[in-house]
Amino acid sequence: MKHTKIAIAISLLYAASPAWAVDADAISNTPAAAGAIQDVVVTGTRDIQRSAGESLSPIDVISAKDLQRTGQTDLRDALVKLLPSVNRLAQTGDAANLTSALTLRGLSPNHVLLLVNGKRRHTSANITADPGSQQGATPVDVDLIPVSAVDHIEVLRDGAAAQYGSDAIAGVINIILKNSSSGAGVTATSGEYSRGDGFTLGGAADAGLTLGEDGFLHLSAEYRRHEHSFRSGPDERTGTFANKTLGDPYIRRESFGANAGISLSKDVELYAFGTVAHRTGGSYQNYRLPNRLPKIYPNGFTPVETSNETDGGITAGIKGTDLGGWRWDLSATYGSDNVKIGMVDSANTDLYAATGATPTSFHLSQFQNTQQAANGDLARSFDAGLAAPLSVALGAEFRRETYEIGAGDPASYYGSGAQALPGLSPVSAGKHSRNIGAAYADFSTKFTKEWEGELAGRYEHYSDAGSTRNAKLSTRYEFTPKVALRATASTGFRAPSLAQEYYTSLAVSPTTAGGQLAVNSDAARKLGATPLRPEKSRSYNLGLVAEPVDNLHITLDAYRIDIRDRIVQGGTYSGAVAIAALTGAGISLPSGLSSVSASYFANGVDTRTQGVDLVLNYPTNFANGGRIDWDASANINNSKVTKVGIDGNGKTLLNAQQIGYLTTATPKNKLIVGGVWTRDALSISLHATRYGKTATEATFYSGPNIYSTSVFNHIENAPKTITDLEVRYAATKKLQLAVGANNLFDVYPSKVPAISRYLGVYQYDTASAQIPFNGSYYYVRASYKF
Repeated sequence: MKHTKIAIAISLLYAASPAWAVDADAISNTPAAAGAIQDVVVTGTRDIQRSAGESLSPIDVISAKDLQRTGQTDLRDALVKLLPSVNRLAQTGDAANLTSALTLRGLSPNHVLLLVNGKRRHTSANITADPGSQQGATPVDVDLIPVSAVDHIEVLRDGAAAQYGSDAIAGVINIILKNSSSGAGVTATSGEYSRGDGFTLGGAADAGLTLGEDGFLHLSAEYRRHEHSFRSGPDERTGTFANKTLGDPYIRRESFGANAGISLSKDVELYAFGTVAHRTGGSYQNYRLPNRLPKIYPNGFTPVETSNETDGGITAGIKGTDLGGWRWDLSATYGSDNVKIGMVDSANTDLYAATGATPTSFHLSQFQNTQQAANGDLARSFDAGLAAPLSVALGAEFRRETYEIGAGDPASYYGSGAQALPGLSPVSAGKHSRNIGAAYADFSTKFTKEWEGELAGRYEHYSDAGSTRNAKLSTRYEFTPKVALRATASTGFRAPSLAQEYYTSLAVSPTTAGGQLAVNSDAARKLGATPLRPEKSRSYNLGLVAEPVDNLHITLDAYRIDIRDRIVQGGTYSGAVAIAALTGAGISLPSGLSSVSASYFANGVDTRTQGVDLVLNYPTNFANGGRIDWDASANINNSKVTKVGIDGNGKTLLNAQQIGYLTTATPKNKLIVGGVWTRDALSISLHATRYGKTATEATFYSGPNIYSTSVFNHIENAPKTITDLEVRYAATKKLQLAVGANNLFDVYPSKVPAISRYLGVYQYDTASAQIPFNGSYYYVRASYKF
């Protein structure tokens, strides 16, 4: 029966999204402020002429100009500056510190689906294994898409699994690439932090070319280099600042993008688009004292975890507007992320003790994630005798995903392995795959001139996680042309990632070690692990769209998201039980550790997230005094745990610290207020962002409760406000110069009490600090249009 359902799903030629809606003629080229409700959108709808204000779900529209004005050269950080519902961690641990992840509405990065031109993007092969709010995340790394390739971004803040499939629980981010056939430009950016570190240098170029009589090819290229920053406190072992682990990693990135389309006839078009990126990085680990290996490192040493990553994705397809009256789209997509993890300035002390020699550089592991998809969509309208035609959309998809784990070199895993992060042994290596078949149907119409509705349904089958059926009901009622109510109710799901099912690792600090066991391994099963199940969700949204006075656009949306069987890092054991599990998995531990723990991913908890989103835009003209485009946006968000699971041994899967990662680690509220003043050749952007408080159940690193897994230090991070300023001047019609400051007044997060600072070094809370701990960043930028 299951195979029959898959065959039916595949035969319907499903497309992951309405690709025909990403038509150049349907996209407004007019720059608009973030959240403007008049822009035509293609996300969350199969209507090719719907504006954001007419959408049945809340949608933010971010233009290329909006992205540039933030002063950020990373796409993720630009979105954090622009949208109150989007956040990021100040710093993650180990290899995850070299991957860019964002959150939406306080949920996991896994709950955000990212599309490019309406097509599902492949995810990172790099998993966040360290404890925290992003534990288990294998997100789409948006920073591997060139900012210079982006025309605009549409952010759907609503559950959309019934429309787009797995992962779309918190919402959908759809990146629309530039599609012009003419024009070109170059941009150069440079800056650094006020403390004189974190030097950044970036350059970008893009150009539009004509293909045939009416086709286009738009090319983009980008380069970025960002140096380390250091914000560690003094190491209590030495009283010096030799421990550099707290701060930004070193990053160097080259990325390229292309988007093309050409007509075969008046109603048939060939299209293709893709990106490729290469990124290298290095992240400082904790300092090792001189007595660790004095003959090689007489002054001690700081291991540096490295990443060498190659990422690429390509989509090619054909679409048309009249196949027996149907719009249609057929496409194929391939995406891959390949990450090689290494360690330099390190050593294997067990190998040295046994042989009298050790390498100082190691290859630790390799991870590769691939996605192959074949998609198809059909859509048309029928006269149903209602106030508007009945729009019908049908589609299907077949997708194959693989996840491959490669072992490190023998020296990296011999004995206790390379210092800071031992390499993976062959016992942890392997290649894993699964097949996914899906089908959907979508119906929308207007019942009266004022009232419209939409119903979407979707079936998916995962070869490793079973089947799921989901639906979404949406409606909108327009009381007047300037006041409307909208509402949605939907079910959703997220299948466990292959990385969550098979990833194994061990992170070692100078005094502690924490292991991550594959949930389906014998070692994890001895700790009570059971096979992962898909997460299930129910989402509700009630919104108001209004223009109470001319040009004042307001959207107000209240939401609730219930997630059942949420996958988190749970089943944490410590002491002898953890040591036995790790050694049973073939993982060796160094001697002299004060604390050892072992965990696995589990369907550990049910959560409820509730909140409100507010967006306002208002332009003011002052004649000779110029124009100000005012904007204000806010997110109020609260998450709570409604149920904690029990493992196979009868032990609670999450402790108070792990529950805190889910409920208090992201801001309770975030407010962005400001505007853009423009007069002739001069323009100034000024915005203030207030982050509400967060809290952590921190580990004790001294005192009677040292390393306790049941008693924690409750820490609250006070609200923080940062101010961003940019001044732009059009020196000529083609040349624009800009100077700016992010965090103009040099604001820092709250400091962690000494009793919960590991080695005294971690003076800021990496688990829940609302803002980065680097202080002010000053930059200059020059842009030239040909």
